[in-house]
Amino acid sequence: MLNTKSIARAVAISVLAAMLFGVASIQAAEPGPDRSLYDRLGGAYPISAVVDTFIELLLVNDTLNANPAINAARQRIPAAGLKFHVATLVCQHTGGPCTYTGRGMKESHAHLNISEKEWQAMLADFRRVLNNYGVPATEQQELVAIVESTKKDIVVAR
Repeated sequence: MLNTKSIARAVAISVLAAMLFGVASIQAAEPGPDRSLYDRLGGAYPISAVVDTFIELLLVNDTLNANPAINAARQRIPAAGLKFHVATLVCQHTGGPCTYTGRGMKESHAHLNISEKEWQAMLADFRRVLNNYGVPATEQQELVAIVESTKKDIVVAR
């Protein structure tokens, strides 16, 4: 008979296995004309893993942390919530089943006074994470294009 601890351990192992399998599928996903970017990336688990690593890098990025508005926002906003919203946004914009319910990019970032230098620092971290996870070049280009499409609502001219 399984107790609560055994069930919890089994669920944790299953989730971990699914995540690891999903992350591996980023590298192995076969491109196809009818497959969404979401499917080619392997779905929710690998997207969440990449987002988790990406946000963790942003949290310790010296260029971003030098901006007092960004640093203050990091004190107010839990990292887990940010990761959830970013993963949901990526899921939606890559053709997945998620629906982003957070604020718009302009509203979310207007008070942060993000510069071009800070934007480029974020993109460098994003590309590094995509490379580290073995995301194929075509999918990387599509993801960067999605991110770049938000730039006009995030970066302010100084």
